[in-house]
Amino acid sequence: MKRHLVSAADLSHDDALLILDTAEELAQLSGRAVKKLPTLRGRTVVNLFFEDSTRTKTSFEVAEKRLSADVINFSAKGSSVSKGESLKDTALTLQAMGADAVVIRHHASGAPARLAQSDWLHGSVINAGDGTHEHPTQALLDAFTMRRHLNPGSGNDLAGRRVTIVGDVLHSRVARSNVHLLNTLGAQVTFVAPPTLLPIGVENWPCEISYDLDAVLPKTDALMMLRVQRERMNAAFFPTEREYSRRYGMNGRRMAQLPDRAIVMHPGPMVRGMEITAEVADSPRCTAIEQVANGVSVRMAVLYLLLGGAVFADTPTHTDSSRTDSVETSQ
Repeated sequence: MKRHLVSAADLSHDDALLILDTAEELAQLSGRAVKKLPTLRGRTVVNLFFEDSTRTKTSFEVAEKRLSADVINFSAKGSSVSKGESLKDTALTLQAMGADAVVIRHHASGAPARLAQSDWLHGSVINAGDGTHEHPTQALLDAFTMRRHLNPGSGNDLAGRRVTIVGDVLHSRVARSNVHLLNTLGAQVTFVAPPTLLPIGVENWPCEISYDLDAVLPKTDALMMLRVQRERMNAAFFPTEREYSRRYGMNGRRMAQLPDRAIVMHPGPMVRGMEITAEVADSPRCTAIEQVANGVSVRMAVLYLLLGGAVFADTPTHTDSSRTDSVETSQ
């Protein structure tokens, strides 16, 4: 493992499987009466969120507390950031407080990378979403969910599985991280979207492109619906919501075209009636709620591997005592 998790593209095949397999072991905690491990006792993790978040922020906080870390939640609203404090000064303040890791969500693409490459912080940096760039832990929990349904078992990847990602790819950091990680794990990715919601240069990404959702459904193992991100749009990218829903929305008729084992995914929050109907969202084939639960296990695994004593690929080691101990999940 490297010291930071900034991009899904930074993960090798072995790195990705290590995280997924560790998450599989840690998921056993959810069935225990006491859902805590002492792994990060004495470590301080700061959740530095410059954008509003419910699922990601709460998921990281639960993961940190289950590993017994000391947690500091830092919101840009009502802080010195709202008074004009720079990212550098905020980071230096957190370093002075002894932060061992910073989980950062930022509206500017590249902010987590800037933090990781600087000498402002000595701890690990975990990207919880930056602008329209990446969201690596979301891609990891998506891959974890897919593996459980399509190729269960530790050590298994997603080789040969066909994943279709539908909707607002242009503004989606989830789509960018997923295409990198899924390609690393051997899956075949297809983007389905109107031409206006595909980024420039997407033909060079490791994926296929289609404008016809109905044509790709019969050969899809996992279908991921993306939310249309109106808050990031500054122009009209499609005629009407009704037209978008007709061509790219997921409904009961389209769900019936999927293979029997196929799953329907959504990173949330869902806009019911536009990109997905209530019939599909409430179907047993929809894994949206399961993805939320899996997110805690995956983020626990990331924190465990980064802070629990792992040997980092970019850090020289001096003694064998820095090796990661096996995950202890027994009573």
